Amino acid sequence: MNCIFCKIINGEIPSTKVYEDEMMIIINDIAPQATKHYLAIPKQHFANIVEMNDEQAAIVGKMLKKIGELADRLGLKDGFRIVSNKGENGCQSVGHLHIHILGGEKLSEKMA
Repeated sequence: MNCIFCKIINGEIPSTKVYEDEMMIIINDIAPQATKHYLAIPKQHFANIVEMNDEQAAIVGKMLKKIGELADRLGLKDGFRIVSNKGENGCQSVGHLHIHILGGEKLSEKMA
């Protein structure tokens, strides 16, 4: 598989991991759009929320819970935004589900 996130998970491409467990990693985004910008990536490869099965949906649920638990440690105690893009029009740049976590500053009211 030629997936950049799978290669990061497998240690083939270096990244700055800020958290890792058996189901996911959280890394710094290489093109941050906020003071704090992380990517939460499931270790299991699936393209997006439309293509996930029930087991994968449970993984995403656990990921969201863990993000909440890690908020203070990640410098997000005053709030954050989570985003998962889907498809070309949604600007999904990598075909492996990932969740953007943005914060560390007052974010714009606009989502676009």
